[in-house]
Amino acid sequence: MHNQGEMGFRGQAFFMPVLLISAEHLTLADKVRLVNWGLVVLIVALGGIGIGLLYSAGGESWRPWAGPQGVRFLVGLVGMLALALVDVRIWLRLAYPLYGVMMGMLVLVEVMGHIGMGAQRWIDLGVFVIQPSELMKITLVLALARYFHGLEDEEIGRLSRLVPPVLMVLAPVGLVLLQPNLGTSLLLILTSAALFWGAGVRVWVFLVALGLGLVSLPVAWHHLHDYQKARLMTFVNPEADPLGAGYNILQSKIALGSGGLFGRGFGQGTQSQLQFLPEKHTDFIFVVLAEEWGLVGAVALLLLYAGLLAYGFAIALSCRNLFGRLAALGLTATFFLYVLANVGMVSGLLPVVGIPLPLVSYGGTAMMTLLLGCGLLLGISIHRDVRISRTGISTS
Repeated sequence: MHNQGEMGFRGQAFFMPVLLISAEHLTLADKVRLVNWGLVVLIVALGGIGIGLLYSAGGESWRPWAGPQGVRFLVGLVGMLALALVDVRIWLRLAYPLYGVMMGMLVLVEVMGHIGMGAQRWIDLGVFVIQPSELMKITLVLALARYFHGLEDEEIGRLSRLVPPVLMVLAPVGLVLLQPNLGTSLLLILTSAALFWGAGVRVWVFLVALGLGLVSLPVAWHHLHDYQKARLMTFVNPEADPLGAGYNILQSKIALGSGGLFGRGFGQGTQSQLQFLPEKHTDFIFVVLAEEWGLVGAVALLLLYAGLLAYGFAIALSCRNLFGRLAALGLTATFFLYVLANVGMVSGLLPVVGIPLPLVSYGGTAMMTLLLGCGLLLGISIHRDVRISRTGISTS
């Protein structure tokens, strides 16, 4: 058996009060009553802020971004609440099939993917375009949670048991790198690392993996595309090419600084309204907020994200089955990494990697994926008292 420091989330006993109603016999009315409405309010607040910022960035018009984003958000919100009512055991059964479907779609991207902005990351279905790499972030979490749920505590210490989940991570990471999409690949790796830790994988395994990663950096650099190398060099010294590779981040910093403490006011941001700020509706929308609402507005948004993450972590700790606990941890880690990567990127603390601000940036697949993740998180909270054996059979 592992000691407490090595156990991660396995065997933890931080539970919310036991439900008076059997977790096995929840009616639809019971499930609606058990929805974590505080988390729903936070999600709606974040989506509303995003729509408002897109309205401002579009010249105080619903077109071209705010209107479509609002429709997508409402549709996604309904889907999120519907997913929240689904029994967590169904997701456990579907974890591997969903992972397989997403792997197939990633392969399909390489065969007949839609090319946009120099990258082949999308599949055009005629009615809409989807980005399978975004959906893989959720299905990989479910698949890894399913795998570790099926292991006994003592099996976590065997290296042979870590080979399948490592391959489950490396397969989609390799396909996403081919698109190329370095940012999403790193997100998949870091989210998976959080799940490995939560499952109780020993610390020395992480140290060895980190060492191998550092040793392979020269090889990785050699295989990077020229624009990826330029982004990394720009991160080190953005002033070296202020009108080229360094333009985006320099304009972003100017906008961040010009907002001051309370900002210039709604629709009054000079960098965004005068078109100096690139990708203001997607990757750099946090800067639009900081310029118009200042440091106070930026901190307020970050506090909303902190609240969402606190809810996610509390749900993970309260869940009585390991699958739900690990899935909630993985989903919460995904949200955290989204926020960290985007805010760090636009403020110059991290290289530009093209990661949207969750529930705020304009987008289709990313928005729906995040709302899907929120729905799963809400569902885990509702069914937190369901006990599931290692084989996936309910025991409560």
